[in-house]
Amino acid sequence: MSFNSLTITKTYHRDTYAAISPTKPSLSQVGKTVLITGGGSGIGFEIARSFAKARASRIIIVGRRAAVVDSAATKLRDEFNDSATEFIPRQGDIGDDSSVAALWDYLKSQNILVDVLILNAAYLFPMAPDTLHMDKAEVMKAFDVNVGGNLLMSSKFVDQSLRPKGHQLHLVNVSTGAIHMNPAPTQNPYATSKAAFAALLGRIADEHPVEDVQILSFHPGVLYSESASLYFDKNLFKWDEMALPADYAVWAASPEASWLHGRFVWAHWDVEELKSDKKFMDRLTTESGFLKVAVQGLTEVDLAAFMNQ
Repeated sequence: MSFNSLTITKTYHRDTYAAISPTKPSLSQVGKTVLITGGGSGIGFEIARSFAKARASRIIIVGRRAAVVDSAATKLRDEFNDSATEFIPRQGDIGDDSSVAALWDYLKSQNILVDVLILNAAYLFPMAPDTLHMDKAEVMKAFDVNVGGNLLMSSKFVDQSLRPKGHQLHLVNVSTGAIHMNPAPTQNPYATSKAAFAALLGRIADEHPVEDVQILSFHPGVLYSESASLYFDKNLFKWDEMALPADYAVWAASPEASWLHGRFVWAHWDVEELKSDKKFMDRLTTESGFLKVAVQGLTEVDLAAFMNQ
């Protein structure tokens, strides 16, 4: 296994590929209801398209701007007009507890059980070079949305009263490679809040076996989205194709990704290479903290020895 600064597989994908194609029979979402936060535009919209290609029965698109989610649902209905997929737009703000509660109350009232939750909505601000001189309320807003909002969504998802006993759920967290950055110039609130939630999910996965709720966090890539266009020139970077993380989200919500339960990975890493790499798979088995977010420097053996001394 060769590790470098960007990849732990020899193949580094920038676009979708056959192993994660949503049209693969093994990735079928037939009979599933999928809820995508921040699903009205950018990567969230593309994720909705990929789940439609995987023939999900119902896709719920949630976003703060009602006009945007309504427009997204209309576009998807037009594109997939010959499919059985139902598209439901729903205005909602994951940073507002009452809005989250209203969303799940509505779903229950409609007798809708969500099988797959894609946590894609995020708060990107504030962006400034001096964290100590940022506005506290703005900094905490990043944590309210990226940690608190996502945690409440996850809790409501797992605790659905309509969920039959033993019914497996799939939770996919669209995270960011910025959690690797230390320091993270101008992006400390975003990077640290996203890192905090990835760390939290890794520990939640320790409490919930994969048979109960399969959990996976991933870095989607460098994507030229609506928000990116506000800060970056399109010619500044070599952008990844939206289809890569969109299709990866479908793969991550399938049984094929069960062996990565609770881990943080990159969409770029070839999934077949990872699974065929014995050293990599051995580390997943023997190191509970491998590909999870935590302070590095002490091994589990060191900590066990300390606790027992």
